[in-house]
Amino acid sequence: MKITFMGTPDFAVPVLKHLLEDTAYDVVCVVTQPDRPKGRKHKLTPPPIKVLAESYAVPVLQPEKVRKAEAVKEILDFDADLLVTAAYGQILPESLLKGPRLGCVNVHASLLPAYRGAAPIQQSIIDGQKESGVTIMYMVKQLDAGDILSQVRVPIEDQDTFGTLHDKLSAAGSTLLMETLPKLAAGSLKPQKQDENKVTFAPSIQHEDEEIVWEKSAPAVRNLIRGLNPFPGAFTRLGGSVFKIFAAELTDLRSAEKPGTVIRCDSDGLFVATGDGQAVQIVECQPAGKKRMKTADFLRGTRVETGTILGVKL
Repeated sequence: MKITFMGTPDFAVPVLKHLLEDTAYDVVCVVTQPDRPKGRKHKLTPPPIKVLAESYAVPVLQPEKVRKAEAVKEILDFDADLLVTAAYGQILPESLLKGPRLGCVNVHASLLPAYRGAAPIQQSIIDGQKESGVTIMYMVKQLDAGDILSQVRVPIEDQDTFGTLHDKLSAAGSTLLMETLPKLAAGSLKPQKQDENKVTFAPSIQHEDEEIVWEKSAPAVRNLIRGLNPFPGAFTRLGGSVFKIFAAELTDLRSAEKPGTVIRCDSDGLFVATGDGQAVQIVECQPAGKKRMKTADFLRGTRVETGTILGVKL
């Protein structure tokens, strides 16, 4: 089976690697996003998928806009039987979706119809879900709305973060795809339509979504922190400066202080009041202009008074 693969970030790497190493499939082309500047020096950096594809000597296309006719033609000229996408990052035009003989399938990191959109992994943790999963579905013009071919469930553990769950779902998705493709080729799958009454969405995380709202409950505050760890990181403000928080734990401490108030500060970290009266312990942080560190290490060099209110703009 000739396959064109479209993907960009680390999530897609195990998926493509499985396809490249299975002799039943011939990856004739890989399509990914253009190289982008990264880091403080803004060094032009290739996407992880490009690096992997080039190591296998697979042709790589990087259209700035895949919807353009010339980009569609260049992709379809490889005459693949199937197009597989995994976190590609652009909406595909119908002219491309209708091209391959076996259609186009997507590896999506949620149990559709729940969490359609760009940030299903983060949002499932932020919402306090206990389970996520991966869906393989046909691609259609409407976002993540195609018929479901297969699914696998993955539990969300209490200590899972965006990073750990991302890796679990990436591995599960690559395995599920390899189990699904032979059945797809044989015509033995019965696609299932999504229940539109159960649709939820997980749009891209915006900067304002990253700020901790201390008036929310302690579990909700902790879930936001987990859901944005390791990237981009939940933040509040300390002394008017951005103060990122990467790990926090629930405590037995109760407080009637205003949400965001530091009620205890010692070698165990910062303990902060929340909207439901329960305090959270800030375990790992990143002060403005510094590296990520344990909060205990931060407090060895910086004094934070009990009664300080986090989140205040000066």
